[in-house]
Amino acid sequence: MTLSEVLPSVRQLSTVEKLKLIRILAEDLEAAEDISPLEPFKTYDLPTPYNSFGAGVVLMQALELSDPCSSLSLTIAGCGRSLSSSTPLG
Repeated sequence: MTLSEVLPSVRQLSTVEKLKLIRILAEDLEAAEDISPLEPFKTYDLPTPYNSFGAGVVLMQALELSDPCSSLSLTIAGCGRSLSSSTPLG
């Protein structure tokens, strides 16, 4: 049976019956072993940017090489352009 054959019947179900069907299908998927490469109750370490201070240094160096005025300290010191009322936009 295909999905296109089942959908008209499913759409005629009441809201409660649709929720029951969702629960049944979710339990069937949960029981299937091949839907996810992750194992239940196993801890996986994922790399995050937290406490990756070396990455920040590399990023700042790359920004400074691409535009010497992009450094925050140089911008605060007055390096770079600022818009004033006499400067035309565009």
